[in-house]
Amino acid sequence: MAKVLVGMSGGVDSAVAAYLLKKEGYEVVGITLRTWEAVDGQENRCCEIDEAREIAYKLDIPFYAPNCVEEFEKEVIKPFINDYVNGLTPNPCTVCNRYVKWEKMLYMAEVLGADYIATGHYASVVKLDNGRYTVKKASHLQKDQTYMLYQLTQEQLSKTLMPLGPYDKAKVRRIAKDLDLIVANKPDSQEICFVTKGDYADYILENATCTIKGSGNFVDEDGNILGKHKGIIHYTVGQRKGLGLALGYPAYVKEIRADKNEVVIGKESSLYSTEMICRDVNFLKIEKLDKDETIRATVKIRYHHEGEKATLKMLDDGNLKVVFDNKVRAITPGQATVFYDESDMVIGGGVIVK
Repeated sequence: MAKVLVGMSGGVDSAVAAYLLKKEGYEVVGITLRTWEAVDGQENRCCEIDEAREIAYKLDIPFYAPNCVEEFEKEVIKPFINDYVNGLTPNPCTVCNRYVKWEKMLYMAEVLGADYIATGHYASVVKLDNGRYTVKKASHLQKDQTYMLYQLTQEQLSKTLMPLGPYDKAKVRRIAKDLDLIVANKPDSQEICFVTKGDYADYILENATCTIKGSGNFVDEDGNILGKHKGIIHYTVGQRKGLGLALGYPAYVKEIRADKNEVVIGKESSLYSTEMICRDVNFLKIEKLDKDETIRATVKIRYHHEGEKATLKMLDDGNLKVVFDNKVRAITPGQATVFYDESDMVIGGGVIVK
């Protein structure tokens, strides 16, 4: 059988993915990317190498832990900080998957003579009749991770296996428990992997090399000053908690104007929109969308968004316009948006501009 390099995070999903592939007859090799390290040497949550190594030993497979700290710093951490400083709310995982994890694993696969790489994502890789590759939502929709995979290239997907697509989390944990794996009951990580203490704003303040603007004005939609904010990196569109404003009505962040160092405040009704513009669109199911074409899709504007029916159209500047059938709440610049067809396969995705 073919040889496959399995990305192991030290969690239950990747452990079971490695086991399932070995059970199918693949020659399995485990790999954990050392992506980040704190000043005190503490590793991030995604790269718990000791646990991953112990799992590999238990499964009787070889294990490697190559260093890609420099790549992670360049492709993930610096853009993450810069986006927040510029009033955006980024998705570091979508960037990391394409430019760090897949790139490094495919490089290591070539070095080690592996035919494929594999991960523990809840999704399935599909080769279509037109010869293109895409990802399809997992059977267990509550755990589906296709949103995080839209940036992958055709070459990357053509060499990728995702064995957990048909499984639900409960079954994965049962398999791990039956194998007596130490991670069988390990909780899922809910945090940004490189922020190991405090919140993301604390991390930015401690690690930014660029100038960070401090306090500025809260303003209403007409530009009237409502109070002082503590710095735009502390806010995101749709936020209500932590504003410290007493306006006589529930106040929400409607917009962040980085150029003016302003945070625009509005009522909840002001958060709803029917259109958005997206940049850096990556198509999976189709090669491209011509300027005179439109396509229907279900569009997610954040990871936990169920999706809303919409029409997609390319603009002359290379960006994509999305027009929703119904109003959508808190469309957030910087966030990823992903487009699905009626079969739950990813058409493509991009980054929200406005």
